[in-house]
Amino acid sequence: MHNAFRPAWWLNSPHLQTIYPAFLRRISPPAGVRRERLETPDGDFLDLDWIDNGDRPLAILLHGLAGSSRSGYIQGLQHSLLAAGLASVALNFRGCSGEMNRMARCYHSGETEDIDFLYNTLRRRFPNRAMAAIGFSLGGNVLLKWLGEQGDKLELSAAVAVSVPLLLNECADKLDRGFSKLYRDYLLRELKQYMRVKLRHLQRIGQHEQADRIIQLGDLSGIKSFWQYDDKVVAGLHGFKDAHDYYRRSSSRQFLKHIRVPTLVLQARDDPFMTERVLPSSAELSDRVQLEVCAGGGHVGFVGGALFRPEYWVEERIGAFLRQHQPSATAR
Repeated sequence: MHNAFRPAWWLNSPHLQTIYPAFLRRISPPAGVRRERLETPDGDFLDLDWIDNGDRPLAILLHGLAGSSRSGYIQGLQHSLLAAGLASVALNFRGCSGEMNRMARCYHSGETEDIDFLYNTLRRRFPNRAMAAIGFSLGGNVLLKWLGEQGDKLELSAAVAVSVPLLLNECADKLDRGFSKLYRDYLLRELKQYMRVKLRHLQRIGQHEQADRIIQLGDLSGIKSFWQYDDKVVAGLHGFKDAHDYYRRSSSRQFLKHIRVPTLVLQARDDPFMTERVLPSSAELSDRVQLEVCAGGGHVGFVGGALFRPEYWVEERIGAFLRQHQPSATAR
């Protein structure tokens, strides 16, 4: 059993829980990180950041929107997993590794081809190795959708998804209201900058056909909401009719009943990126999915501990769940 999460008294609001770990957590990259570039079937690449000694159980890590393998929650989890005797490989979604990718194609909340390609690549390399997968926010949505799509085809001992936008339309609406608009504006600035850098990069490397796909999206400077961004950019680049179609097809809640891997979903009721309407009923969960909803925690927060001595509870909870379903995880 585990103790229910209690926010640190000095971070006892959803916004402090969200902002403190995202912007004020100081953490060094784990020692021994090795980068690998994995060429994809469509002529692009994925950058992976490994902490591995070749034989311990392996956790695949997926970051959130505008994040990367350098995000504090990814590096913090890699430290925690290493201490527990697990190897990890953090996937940088396309264009998030510090080097822009070669195509107009980006990543989005419903894009599961790359995680599937990575998983199958790893399975070919390590046919008998125990594996788990952990995703945060957008990466959690990608993970849950992929788990549901694949059903019983996967050989994973466990999976964990944290602060998941289970209904994308509800989350887009929430980010248009109140204080949450500050998160929306920050993320949209990051995404528009991402597209500007991608366009210049494609032009510089001579990928003019790919660059033209971005040019054809039109001027992005006037975009003020995720509805507008997803309607113009995500739908325009990835074959959705519009934002409604993207949200309908990509929201992960509808896939929960098809998951066959033991899976923990961690959510906070006060998450400023969503409302309680995103939470599924028990009837929507397969018997392999365990939903834990904390009263507090913000978005990818869950910070406890004494004054200015933060404890990142989510890392402890993930470790406990992996040990529960992977008894050999701490074997030396």
